[in-house]
Amino acid sequence: MRVAFNATALLSPLTGIGQYGLHLARNLSKLPGLEFDYFYGAFWDKQLKESGVSASAAAALPWLRRHIPYSYELRRWVQNNRFARHASPSRFDVYHEPNILPLRFDGPTVISVHDLSWIRYPETHPPERVRAMNRYFEAGLRQASAIITDAQSVKQELLETFGLASDFVTAIPLGVDATFTPQTAAQTRLAREKYGLAHGQYFLAVGTLEPRKNLATALLAYQQLPPDVRARYPLVLIGMKGWHTSALERQMAPMVQAGQVRQLGYVSRADLVSLMAAARALVYPSIYEGFGLPPLEAMACGTPVICSDASSLPEVVGNAGIMVQALDDVALCHAMSHLVQDESAWLAFKEKSLVRAQEFTWHACATKTLKVYQSVVA
Repeated sequence: MRVAFNATALLSPLTGIGQYGLHLARNLSKLPGLEFDYFYGAFWDKQLKESGVSASAAAALPWLRRHIPYSYELRRWVQNNRFARHASPSRFDVYHEPNILPLRFDGPTVISVHDLSWIRYPETHPPERVRAMNRYFEAGLRQASAIITDAQSVKQELLETFGLASDFVTAIPLGVDATFTPQTAAQTRLAREKYGLAHGQYFLAVGTLEPRKNLATALLAYQQLPPDVRARYPLVLIGMKGWHTSALERQMAPMVQAGQVRQLGYVSRADLVSLMAAARALVYPSIYEGFGLPPLEAMACGTPVICSDASSLPEVVGNAGIMVQALDDVALCHAMSHLVQDESAWLAFKEKSLVRAQEFTWHACATKTLKVYQSVVA
């Protein structure tokens, strides 16, 4: 089977959708009977590129969007033209768009829809992103031969919002990279020393700094911890700056100055794994997720997870973590305090996390995705 795979998301520092595209493509390529051509926005290649671009290069994108009129439409026009030069039903049996909005293709098309956040919570996105999604998404649905979601909750949203048939949408859970595994203090030392952190003595929050990740509630909860706990357990933030972060930065400024909140920005994959494994707990109070890779990655490291009970997160975390309502800073504070003060509870959640994470593999995700390909070309 010949597959056209849009790998443009792999050119940016790999956040959620980029990680999905990379690991899915990597594992699909190991399955027999598949031949891939990868589209990288302006060119095609038969090789899967895994390096991405630097964080500094990615930081230029928001500037370009602000200062170049109709930058999204221009980029999409260029991509459609470059894509069409090589993509045709005579050359490919199926086209997979892993990033929601498909390019033009006249043959069987599979689209991965990770969430409907621009519909559920439009205020958490830049207005131009919401406009683009509203303009192109339903046309993409009409082009699709099948839809893949990361979770049952997103599938149900699609069925209810757009009246799709149930068998048109397949929920396929994501997997976890094998590099996320428990590490000793000696194994995490190099990464920790780079940032001045002690093994097992900090809370970690991972994700792009944007409203949907709800870090404001995490900060409110953290502020309520006793001063001696905050002195021993800083709150470490990993992730690039996203949209509408000025209020968040003002909120955290006093704690940053006091050394209680540490902003690390974008870190390398190797550092992320070590910092995840060395954390006391992952704090993830997101108000909406299509899946939630950071909680799964933390669990694979044996790091307990405190997360919201919103959208897909219960499907990922199950009973292996502590769940609170997304905006309940008091409950979140209590959960953080519990994992600091009760060693036996902390150890029990570590064990549950490891068991739960074993249920999610990229091989299973790829195998189920292949079945969707087969269904649309049959």
